Amino acid sequence: MPERTNLRMSAVSRRLFRLAAGVLALGLVAATVLAGGAAQAAAPILVPISGAGSTWSQNAVDAWRRNVTQYNMTINYAGTGSTDGRNQFKNGTVDFAVSEIPYGIDDPATPNADDAPPNRKFAYMPIVAGGTSFMYNLKIGGRQVTNLRLSGPVITKIFTGVITNWSHPEIKADNPGLALPSRKIVPVVRSDGSGTTAQFTLWMSKEHGGLWNDYCRAAGRATPCGITSYYPTIPGRGFVAQAQSVGVAGYVAQGYGEGAITYVEYSYALENRFPVAKVLNRAGYYIEPKAANVAVGLLGATINGDLTQNLDNVYRGADARTYPLSSYSYMVLPVSESVLGFTKNKGYTLGRFAYYFLCQGQQQAEVLGYSPLPINLVTAAFDQVARIDGVEKQDIKIENCNNPTFSRDGTNTLARNAAQPPSCDAKSSGTQCVTGTGGATQETRNSNPVGGNSNNPAGGGNNPAAGGNNATGGATPTGVASAGPVAVDPDTGESLGNPGGGGNDEFVVATPVSLDGQGGWALRHTMMLLAGVLLAGLLLAPPLFTRRLAGRNGTDQRSPR
Repeated sequence: MPERTNLRMSAVSRRLFRLAAGVLALGLVAATVLAGGAAQAAAPILVPISGAGSTWSQNAVDAWRRNVTQYNMTINYAGTGSTDGRNQFKNGTVDFAVSEIPYGIDDPATPNADDAPPNRKFAYMPIVAGGTSFMYNLKIGGRQVTNLRLSGPVITKIFTGVITNWSHPEIKADNPGLALPSRKIVPVVRSDGSGTTAQFTLWMSKEHGGLWNDYCRAAGRATPCGITSYYPTIPGRGFVAQAQSVGVAGYVAQGYGEGAITYVEYSYALENRFPVAKVLNRAGYYIEPKAANVAVGLLGATINGDLTQNLDNVYRGADARTYPLSSYSYMVLPVSESVLGFTKNKGYTLGRFAYYFLCQGQQQAEVLGYSPLPINLVTAAFDQVARIDGVEKQDIKIENCNNPTFSRDGTNTLARNAAQPPSCDAKSSGTQCVTGTGGATQETRNSNPVGGNSNNPAGGGNNPAAGGNNATGGATPTGVASAGPVAVDPDTGESLGNPGGGGNDEFVVATPVSLDGQGGWALRHTMMLLAGVLLAGLLLAPPLFTRRLAGRNGTDQRSPR
């Protein structure tokens, strides 16, 4: 009897193993079929992407790409200058570019710089706003000046070599509260192809064309001399040329930079803890490029159909709060088709990064020295993101982005609530505010008895002399949280320290926008689960059935006959 039982168990075990093998085979066939379908519709994955270009907006881009590492994104960016970034994108050596100017600018002074648009399909997308500022290093009696004021003609004369000394009467007229020293002015300009240079020279050509043409003519450039990415220099004029924003800002910030002045994005003055000149606007007020003043200025910008900008009305804005050299920076995106090594996974990653900085990233703009995009440009930018080949469209509720410019009625809250300038910032007042600017907030007391005295506190308030059309006057904190100073090699102009400066306190936002690591549950996860279940069944089912059958046979043998 036991032999018969053993034979029966052996036969059953063989049948169970054959059954399990059949189930496994069916499972493998099913997995193969599913895998074939997955090859056609594979879930996208995050892959490293790279970009190059603008140093004007690099501090913002660098902050955003550091932040998204928590979402498993690797975004590489090289601040090589706007012109180089556009050329690299055109040649396919980077996945995206950042620039303050579009392709195809009319720049006959630089015939070797091929700025024709690329053959690949692309789009412009605004990423952040800001002000081109004038960072300087000037001392009176050994103490740093932090409240310098300059008019447009004076700025242009400085950067065309007409005004060469800080004690010039026209600079004194802008600064009645300062006993300016007789010190040589050292204009520091960009040596590389630069969007900042292009924006600055465009402003000079539009607002002070005669001075700019005279300088270009002396430099051997054709006239009329309009926008250029490469600043012309004339030997013997005392100009210093440095590469990239960190180079020009670093030169000014050094001890040997006393007397120097440069044009650079406001963020770099905050980062280096140096002051910037307040610039005279059309309303007769000297204004600093804080986030709110940039927002007011850009109310006058005309946005073209391709989302590039016309800033003529920004330069001439009549609002007393306007900073006249306000502008946007753009990302150049690949759209519609995968070419030059741009894969769908790269498009997926670029889209995820763009959704982040257009929503959450704008919250950081002000503390970084920029101004957040208004709602109309964020909405338009989302439309551009949707055109990226490989992007996974996100249904973002734009009101949850917590952008400080947004409002229920569509107006720019940051601009509407911008404080009116204090009376001591009016050219007609004959006085001068003592409060510091940029990253140097310490006061500069009146050193010129003839110029009167002003102890006006920072912040302003409702000034009846403002005379603008937006006398709302509600104060909005424009927190200029400056980072630590950046060490710069005086020979190379390269940063020697953390580009973020002072400390490791990175800004972390609190409103997530669907940024999981690899896109959530996908088909591959289902296949892995199915394979695991099949394997467990193969290993566990035969022993369980055999044990159960053996137990039942043992019971049969013990039962009475």
